[in-house]
Order: sequence, then structure tokens, then C-alpha cells
Amino acid sequence: MKKLLLLAIAAAAAVYLSRQPDDIPREIAEPTVAHAPAAKTDRLANVYAGQQSGVQVAGGGVVTRILGDDIVGDRHQRFILTLDSGQTLLIAHNIDVAQRIESLREGDSVSFSGEYEWNDDGGVVHWTHHDPQGQHEAGWLRHRGRTYQ
Repeated sequence: MKKLLLLAIAAAAAVYLSRQPDDIPREIAEPTVAHAPAAKTDRLANVYAGQQSGVQVAGGGVVTRILGDDIVGDRHQRFILTLDSGQTLLIAHNIDVAQRIESLREGDSVSFSGEYEWNDDGGVVHWTHHDPQGQHEAGWLRHRGRTYQ
């Protein structure tokens, strides 16, 4: 009887220890920060190093600072993203054209597509929305599974 009990305990332990990551709940198995693919991060690093502007870029990072809205001219929601590379970007999201991200908090992951403008601080990404006139490549922001454009 003792041998059967020990065998059952050993079998249960073996099953528990051999669980695959798919057996683990997703909120534990996957990190909450979405990392940009290396090619996108390299492209951003290259346009920054080359002091280029007017370049369509995409990537993702973590919100490290939320700034007040820019209310001069078109209104823009503004926040700082830090990329995996350590580069920082100011995101200037036109809220006269696209919906504001109301639930945005420091520490949140945000993916983006927009037009890059160089500056000493890491650059600015704007045009993170559709173009009502259809003359500019559409951009977007993604936050918590929702796309803002």
C-alpha cells in the first residue's frame, strides 16, 4: 500500500514538473511588455543616428512619462515611450483626428506606426492616425489590444 501511495505521489509530481508553458496561464507565461521586433528597433536607431526626418517607422515601447496635451493648433496627446534599446520617443497623437487613449498609464506598452522627426532627445513620432484627405500614409497606436487611428 505504501509503495502504491509513493508511486502515485511520484507520478503526480512528474506530471506537475513536466508541464509545458501552454499549461501555464497566459498572464504568467507571457511578459506584459510587448517588444518590438529587432528590425523595427534597428530602423529607429538608424534614422535617429542618421538624424533623418519624415521617415515612416513602426515599433513599440513602454510609456515612461505622460505629458500634458499640446493645445496650440491641432490638439495632440503627448507621452514618452522608451524602446528596448533605451532610445526615447515623444509620441504626438493628434486627438482632433483620432481618439485619445483615455486609459494610458506609465508602465503601459504601446505599439505605434507614424512619421519620425529627428531631435536630440530621441525623436518625435506623429501622424499616428489616418489622413482625412488620404494623402499621407496612415499611422496608428495600439494599446491593450485596441487600435487608435
